[in-house]
Amino acid sequence: MQFLHSLSPSMFRLELQKNLVKSTKNSETDSKKTHASSNVPAAPHLLEFRRNHLCKSLSTSYRKPIHVVRGNGSYLFDVNGKKYLDGVNNVAHVGHCHPKVVSAGQSQMATLCTNTRYLGTELVAYLQNLLSTFPPKLSVCFLVCSGTEANELALRLARNYTGRNNFICIDGAYHGNSFETVNISPYKWKGKGGFPKPEHVHVVDTPDTFRGLYRNKSKSKEEELNCAELYAEQVKSVLEDCPNKVAAFIAESVMGCGGQIVPPKGYLEKSFTHARSGGALCISDEVQIGFGRCGHSFWAFNHQDDVIPDIVTMGKPIGNGHPIGAVVTTQEIADAFANGMEYFNTFGGNNVSCVIGTAVLDVIKEEGLQHNSLIIGNFVKEGLRNIQGQFPEIGDIRGVGLYIGIEFVRDLEHLEPFPELASEVSQHMKENSNVLVSVDGPANNVIKVKPPICWSREDALWFLKAFSKAAEELIPQFRTFHH
Repeated sequence: MQFLHSLSPSMFRLELQKNLVKSTKNSETDSKKTHASSNVPAAPHLLEFRRNHLCKSLSTSYRKPIHVVRGNGSYLFDVNGKKYLDGVNNVAHVGHCHPKVVSAGQSQMATLCTNTRYLGTELVAYLQNLLSTFPPKLSVCFLVCSGTEANELALRLARNYTGRNNFICIDGAYHGNSFETVNISPYKWKGKGGFPKPEHVHVVDTPDTFRGLYRNKSKSKEEELNCAELYAEQVKSVLEDCPNKVAAFIAESVMGCGGQIVPPKGYLEKSFTHARSGGALCISDEVQIGFGRCGHSFWAFNHQDDVIPDIVTMGKPIGNGHPIGAVVTTQEIADAFANGMEYFNTFGGNNVSCVIGTAVLDVIKEEGLQHNSLIIGNFVKEGLRNIQGQFPEIGDIRGVGLYIGIEFVRDLEHLEPFPELASEVSQHMKENSNVLVSVDGPANNVIKVKPPICWSREDALWFLKAFSKAAEELIPQFRTFHH
């Protein structure tokens, strides 16, 4: 099948239409496999129960929430058997309910699940596999249960090693939901229900070359490098203003909640250099983007820059839905942490988690999913750019591998965010094409696409058809209404 950039607009639409028909037939076949159980409460009762017994700060997706009962590969199925293409669940990294991952967990659960104070081959086998994906310098691992726990521990490691208490983070960053990880997450404390910036936290600008302080308007490599240097200079400035106070600079290798922002080439390298010159450690948060999602490399911290962090944190996709997190660091930093206070995590590193983690790594390798993420991700971006050419309201298409952002603006001159349009496109794709995406970014004007990395070419075409249909039907209406 040809790549979309080789097709004329008319052929592009024809190709999408053919594959949508194929996807619809597959959806009808798969729908027969899922039936509503007579003892499953109706959705209104589920919503009522949630309202009464879950904290109201917990939201649901979409105006009409979906009652999901089954997942398989790239797809979710609702209580009535309707099949949805999952375009946003980067937790089910190798596909929902992957048989190898499920089998590994079931078998080990029926054998033994206990803590790391006992010896076991499962822990050693997993760490050997996981650490083999990192540069040799990063040789010590802590196993936890979530990305939040991983980032919380990373902050402790940095404080302990440096004897300092301050941190540098990036505007729009999200690093977790614990007390201290929220403190270094401007995405949270700048939003609704937030609070003033903590005194020990220093925020540098989002390295956004589309709408940020420094922009690569010419799309040239030279201007990109210049942007990287200017953004990185902010890290240097913080360290000069706060000598001997900063423990670490923490950065998502590719930003997620901040709007799917890919830093300009050279940003991490220059920022890490400045941080280390000021005596601070460098923490790479790979919770959302790690494990081959970016395509070019297994870890996003070195997909375009030749850097080695001091600490790397992982979560979400590491267990394909099973709650695992991890921190990898150097022997020197780990040895300094062994100061007499034991670090023990009740569930981190248990036998079941370890065999599941191993199975996820095996599937990524055996099924070539890192390469698949690169190829299908490029395919999707080319298709989106074909559509973008018809609508100036689609301001930017960006991303790496299957980690893509679609930013909506009112006009290309002023780049005023268009959150209403982004929201309606997301709702339209779900209601009219059974495709699930979500909206994020500081202005809520970015559709984020981060599906299971097993997406096929047919899945990509289903997604592109859904997005094209939503754009064609909604954007003219919004133009009329807003002008």
